[in-house]
Amino acid sequence: MEKNKVIIIGCGGVGTVVAHKCAQNPDVFHEIVIASRHREKCDAVAKAIGAPNISTDQVDADDVNQLVALFHRHQPKLVINVALPYQDLTIMDACLVCGVNYLDTANYEPRDEAHFEYSWQWAYRERFEKAGLTAILGCGFDPGVTGVYTARAAKHHFKEMHYLDIVDCNAGNHGKAFATNFNPEINIREITQKGRYWQDGQWVQTGALEVHKPLNYPEIGPRESYLMYHEELESLVLNYPTIKRARFWMTFGQEYLTHLRVIQDIGMASIEPINYQGMEIVPLQFLKAVLPNPKELGENYTGKTSIGCRISGIGKDGQPLTYYIYNNCDHHAAYQETGMQAVSYTTGVPAMTGAMMFLKGLWCKPGVHNVEEFDPDPFLDVLNAQGLPWHEQFNVDLEL
Repeated sequence: MEKNKVIIIGCGGVGTVVAHKCAQNPDVFHEIVIASRHREKCDAVAKAIGAPNISTDQVDADDVNQLVALFHRHQPKLVINVALPYQDLTIMDACLVCGVNYLDTANYEPRDEAHFEYSWQWAYRERFEKAGLTAILGCGFDPGVTGVYTARAAKHHFKEMHYLDIVDCNAGNHGKAFATNFNPEINIREITQKGRYWQDGQWVQTGALEVHKPLNYPEIGPRESYLMYHEELESLVLNYPTIKRARFWMTFGQEYLTHLRVIQDIGMASIEPINYQGMEIVPLQFLKAVLPNPKELGENYTGKTSIGCRISGIGKDGQPLTYYIYNNCDHHAAYQETGMQAVSYTTGVPAMTGAMMFLKGLWCKPGVHNVEEFDPDPFLDVLNAQGLPWHEQFNVDLEL
C-alpha cells in the first residue's frame, strides 16, 4: 500500500494543531513531517505529541529551491501550507516542480501591500490541471468551513441562495491588554484595510470597520460586529451566482479597537520600511516582535468562539427559507487537547480534515479549487467527529 505522507509547513499555533490532529488519525496520515524556518520549534511540537510517525525538517518557505529540496527529500503526497500567506506562491511553484498536491488555509497576499484576492492562485489552475495535481485553497474555518457550510446549504436546503452573511465572534478572554489571536502582522493588515461586500453583482466599498451592529451569538449573546472584507466572499459569489448580497462580520471589543487605533495613529501599523539608527525596519514587524505570541495565549484563555453562515433565499420546496449553520468552540477545551487556543484550533482542524478528504480520494480533482467546489458531506461528518461539531437552525430571525 502506498504511504500517505504529508509535510506541514509552518509551526505556529495553527501548524501545531494540524500536527496534533494528523497524529490522532494515523490510519490516514501514515507519515507526518513538520517543517519551518526554525527546526527547534518543530522538534518541540513533535516531542509534545510523541507520535512515532512524526519527523521534522528545516525550510525557508520564501525559497523555491529549498522547498524543492525538502520535497525531494521526503516525497510527500500532500503539502499542508500553514506558513505565511506571502509564501503561498513559492510553495505552489515547488509543488509543480516536484509533483506534490497542495492545501492551504489563507490566500496569497503580497508582502509589500495589504491586499488579498484569489487571482494570483487561480492563475495556477491550468498548470495544476496539466500536472494532474490537486490544489485546495482556503481550508481553514473562514475561509474554509464557511465555504463548506454554504455548499451544504446549497446541496440540501436551497433552490436559490440570495443573502449570505458570515459571522465570526471571538467571545474569549486571554487576560492581556492587547494581543492578536494569530500572526499580528497578518491580523492587523487584515482588519485595517477597507471593508467590502457584494451587492447586486458588484463590490461595494466601506471605510475600515465603519459599518457595525450588535448581533446575537448562540450561548454568548450580543456582541458588536463589524463588516469587513474576507476572501471567501470572492469565490462564493462566483460559485453561487444567485447570491444577491454577501457580507462578512467579525466581533471586536472596544479595548482592542482603541489599542488598534492608537497603533495606527502613531504609525506602528505601517508596512513601509523606515530607517532606525542606520537599520531598515518595518514598524508592523517590530510591533509583532513586542506583542504576546499568539501561540502562547492558550493557557489562560476562557470563553468561546462562534462562527457560522446565515443564509436566506428560496428553499428546495419553493418557499422562503432562512438558515443558520454554526460552530461554537471552547478556548480551554482546545488548549487541553492541543496546547493552543480556539482560534488556532478552528483553523487547524479543518486543514487536517481537508487533507484527509484528499488522501481518502474524496476531494481529489486536478486543478486549483476552493473548498465549496467539493462534496461538503464527508468533510462535515469528519469535522463533527474531530472536535468542531456544527448546528443548524431553520426559519429563525437572522437579524441581518
